[in-house]
Amino acid sequence: MPKMFLVVFCSLLLGTCYGQFPRACTDDLSLSTGRCCPLWPASDGTGSPCGEALGRGTCRQIQLDDSPHSPSYPYVGADDRERWPTVYWNWTCECRGNFYGVDCSECKYGYVGPDCNERKILIRRNIFDLSWWDRTRFLRALDESKTTVSERWVIPVTPYVDVLANGTKPAFANVTTYNVLAWMHYYVSRNVLLPDGGVFENIDFAHEGPGFLPWHRVFLLLWERELARFVEDEDFTIPYWDWRDLDECGDVCTDDFLGATFQGFSGRLSNGSVFSDWQVICTRDDEYDELRTVCDGSPEGPLLRNPGTVPDYSTLPRWQDVQDVLKLDQYEPPPYDRSANFSFRNTLEGFAAPDGTASVRSYLHNAVHRFMNGTLSSVGSSANDPLFIIHHAYVDSIYEVWLRKFRPNVSALTAENAPIGHNRGSFMVPFVPLHKSADFFALAADFGYDYDYLIETELAWWEDLGFLKFYGLLVGGMMMGVLLLVLTVTTSRRYCCPARQIYRPRIRRIVRVPTEYDPTETEESSGETETTPLINKQEPEPRYAVVYL
Repeated sequence: MPKMFLVVFCSLLLGTCYGQFPRACTDDLSLSTGRCCPLWPASDGTGSPCGEALGRGTCRQIQLDDSPHSPSYPYVGADDRERWPTVYWNWTCECRGNFYGVDCSECKYGYVGPDCNERKILIRRNIFDLSWWDRTRFLRALDESKTTVSERWVIPVTPYVDVLANGTKPAFANVTTYNVLAWMHYYVSRNVLLPDGGVFENIDFAHEGPGFLPWHRVFLLLWERELARFVEDEDFTIPYWDWRDLDECGDVCTDDFLGATFQGFSGRLSNGSVFSDWQVICTRDDEYDELRTVCDGSPEGPLLRNPGTVPDYSTLPRWQDVQDVLKLDQYEPPPYDRSANFSFRNTLEGFAAPDGTASVRSYLHNAVHRFMNGTLSSVGSSANDPLFIIHHAYVDSIYEVWLRKFRPNVSALTAENAPIGHNRGSFMVPFVPLHKSADFFALAADFGYDYDYLIETELAWWEDLGFLKFYGLLVGGMMMGVLLLVLTVTTSRRYCCPARQIYRPRIRRIVRVPTEYDPTETEESSGETETTPLINKQEPEPRYAVVYL
């Protein structure tokens, strides 16, 4: 049986997963044994976990990095995200080579083919440069993912504090594909419900620390691959939104793109937008804490935006702000959190002014969230708004520019004392297969994508010279050519023509010689009738003699 057929066949039966809480690993057996190593179907002759019989992967025990995190989180064993993912599983698939996925049935980002050995680079483009067809496909993929229940993922809806206190078996809920991804962003940033009845708020596994940019890089790759499944195009890419120097939301906040907002301050989207009927999830953090529960994926109201209505954030970040942040050469100096000065990560995230000085005001990435004044403006709920995707794609492109400019070593990510979940050896919550932030502290090309405005094209020699140099050379060359032509003609006339005249006779003048009178011709002609005197009149032919001197 051909390999490609086996891979597709097994993927369909297993329900291939790329993210956390894969359905295949939330059954009683997987949770009780702590193993997330899905079996490939026996119908192809293997029946092995992780496609081991086909050489794709093997089931391995997870080895955690025990480097200390910062004391900002003082608890141990109070939350299911600590020491991820060992509260749920201690064994996962370790894929070989370029194979990837919860069950190793997929290829790593940037690789394709039945053996995952063919490199491929996809290009993310400005959303305003998309053709009508590509823009329509993007919007359709978003809408279909919002309304289609995920076959691969589920979300846990039992508070971990209940599992600790009562031994309650974790329960899981079905949600749509888009809502799974929105829930993941809530899950990494939600508060901790403490066993003593309190709530701990100063925690975030994807923000306010060194892992912010690597975490969102893999999150966008995951989202991009999932949307590609809805349009059935492996070359699909998410677009980005270049928000620099915009005084208002502009065309992106119209019904042709991601939805216009009704006049007034209701924040509701126009009925002409495909997103006007969307219901958001995971937006009531205070209510969850008060009820000592967690978001269960239930709809909680419409998508809201009021762009530009917050007095301190009435415009979007400037071109110069981006230029300034790209001058910072340190990725993450101590103390590795939102108070860090001259940190590229902290400044791009928006907890520092563009010059790198930590501030209570929001800048850059954070300022865009604040500018929208709605669903996008709260960390836990922000991924409900599809603007999240195109905004973070542009932030990721700035991260890419910085990586290319400074070419940092992975040691730029601290190995210890970062906020919990942000050490470079920690597995990033809530991804399965497992990833460390160090894995995505690398150029975009390593993961099979690039940005259109960052593509380096090989210039022709005249393009490389620049406008002034090229035209200076062109005009100078033309002038030199004219001078050489004039010099050649002048020299030829002076030395060539006199030499030729030596060997030819000189003709001074031509003398007309009169002819002798012939009486015969006169008599013959006198007998004729001249009917057409102008035609038949015959003149004696003149004769000439050349006189050579």
